[in-house]
Amino acid sequence: MPFSSNSNRDDNVMSFRTRNTAAKRGPMRFLRKAAWSENDIDALSKRILLPSLPVSDEEMARATHQDRGQKLARQEMWTELSKQIQYADDCRLSTPGGEIASMLLAFGARSDVVAAAEDAILDGVFPDPAGMKALEEVQAEHYGDPYCALVVAMAHVDIGWAWRNAARDGIQKQEDCQRQWLAHFKRARDILAPHDGIELDAPSLAAAQCALTAAFRQKAHRVADDYEKLIDLDPDGHRHMRALGQHLLPAHFGSYEALELEARRTASRTGDVWREGAYAWVYFDALAMDRGALDLLDAEFFADGIRHILEAKKDQHITNLWAAFCAVTMAPNPEKRLSGRAEATRQRLHDCLDWVLSDYLQELHPLIWSQALLSPGLTPTLPSRRALINKGRQTALRIIATRFADELAEGTSIAFSAAGMYRLPSL
Repeated sequence: MPFSSNSNRDDNVMSFRTRNTAAKRGPMRFLRKAAWSENDIDALSKRILLPSLPVSDEEMARATHQDRGQKLARQEMWTELSKQIQYADDCRLSTPGGEIASMLLAFGARSDVVAAAEDAILDGVFPDPAGMKALEEVQAEHYGDPYCALVVAMAHVDIGWAWRNAARDGIQKQEDCQRQWLAHFKRARDILAPHDGIELDAPSLAAAQCALTAAFRQKAHRVADDYEKLIDLDPDGHRHMRALGQHLLPAHFGSYEALELEARRTASRTGDVWREGAYAWVYFDALAMDRGALDLLDAEFFADGIRHILEAKKDQHITNLWAAFCAVTMAPNPEKRLSGRAEATRQRLHDCLDWVLSDYLQELHPLIWSQALLSPGLTPTLPSRRALINKGRQTALRIIATRFADELAEGTSIAFSAAGMYRLPSL
């Protein structure tokens, strides 16, 4: 690493943590010039020494679980697959970034069928029914096995969403899309009906049953109650909290008031795991989808939640996730007008980027930054992986260079390490 040879860093390098502490006393933590050209920012970004991981530990862990599920399904080893999903549920096994291993195994097992169906729908034709027919036969042969049922039911859910997205994008006829979407979700509900995830102590099944609420209008309190049981079953799984926040938006089953209430209630119930962190997790995807949720959000509580998450989960995937949220998701957007209070809250969350970078970031995961640029809930045709990595790295370095442009313009460099972010003086 470019800064590892500096044996006298404490003597020769100005610590950003010290500077940040002093800067908190003033109205702004970092003073910046009013405007910098893109060329200026690109030049300054070359002075940022930040290790970049094209493939992170999180990605490798996810791929391991998904590939195992896919391999077992291709070899028709459904009994073994069921045992492995159950084991992952029983152990609450997850990736370093908190993705649920049982759901990744199930995703891999259905991925061939789902991918083929999605490709057909995007091409404007009906999918070959042979794929789902084969999965239905598996479910019939292993009737009573909740984890085989999970794989088949979630295949229906995935294909149902593919039809829903095709309707939104005008790829297929609206009436066909609506009929197919509802049929797949009803079939998924019927398959999962005999299996209660809470009674079976199976977070994957409980999460799948909560996912089905997207198709069936229910009262907000019913949605909140279902997710409360799921989160209590697996409080370490932040994906459940993020899904709760999405489903409590006005566009789904709830309201901003319900979202705020459940975010606080979730934080209270999971305080021994996340402290205030659950409050931030519940709002994470909800804010990306609907900035109207900023009107009731408690900015200080949310900021404390981010810090507690980063302290509890000392993982660079999580750090990049929150850095990209603050930098990209909470960036100014002239096309989305906000109330005065909401705009002040957005700015407060955007400014959290400074201490997320200085206190926690050690390495860059470019794909996370690319994903933050995509509109939530949309599934556009993606460019190549290399293009996404390059775009994510360019985006991150430009944002960091903009935040610390004045310091970089002095001829110094900014470096990141396990000890935090620090400044290397010009030679």
